[in-house]
Amino acid sequence: MPFRSLSKPRERLADQVYDQIMDAIRQGEITPDDRIVQEKLAEEFQISRTPVREALFRMEQEGIVVVEGRGGFRIRSLGPEEIAELYAARCAIEGHAARILAARNDPELNDRLRSFIVNAEDLKNETVVGYFYANRSVHRAIVEATENRFLLEFFDNLWNRGASFTLFATIEAVDLSKSLGDHLGLVDAIATGDETRASERMIAHINDGQALQIEAGRLRGTIT
Repeated sequence: MPFRSLSKPRERLADQVYDQIMDAIRQGEITPDDRIVQEKLAEEFQISRTPVREALFRMEQEGIVVVEGRGGFRIRSLGPEEIAELYAARCAIEGHAARILAARNDPELNDRLRSFIVNAEDLKNETVVGYFYANRSVHRAIVEATENRFLLEFFDNLWNRGASFTLFATIEAVDLSKSLGDHLGLVDAIATGDETRASERMIAHINDGQALQIEAGRLRGTIT
């Protein structure tokens, strides 16, 4: 069965459009109050509407934007129920990762995690983007340390969703520094070798983050 040739340049162009739109969201240049219009973006990029449409439809599938009128999109607001689901998934993944590491209780690994956290939180870029990536890198390092590729895949699938960033960005209304929390304390709990204690400490940490998100989102009106 013959297949038609694929247009790789167009796919790459759509990816570039996607990356630039996401950067604009991360930098606060596009806010939940802004209407994102395909035609205007195509004019700014000086390209056809096709790659712009592909990028926006991808963002819609990832839960970043919703359709608003013909050819228009807007950053999707999240409700408390959806936020609760997202954080519950994190508790399941990361809480179990903490349990695995506590059962292993490898002193060298625990020291490496502590060093990683200190370096990751030594921010040179104290912006929403900087705090987001620092926070994600710390939590990813903990999951990656389990050497369970499926846990890591679940983690990446959850955190790579654009909704994770747009949700995280709301905490600027409260205090960005609170987003990092007590990450070294998580390793201390792991180092006790008590699986339940380590898991509960991780879950409590994630739930604190959820409360912070909801508080900030309500202040900014981005959580309904």
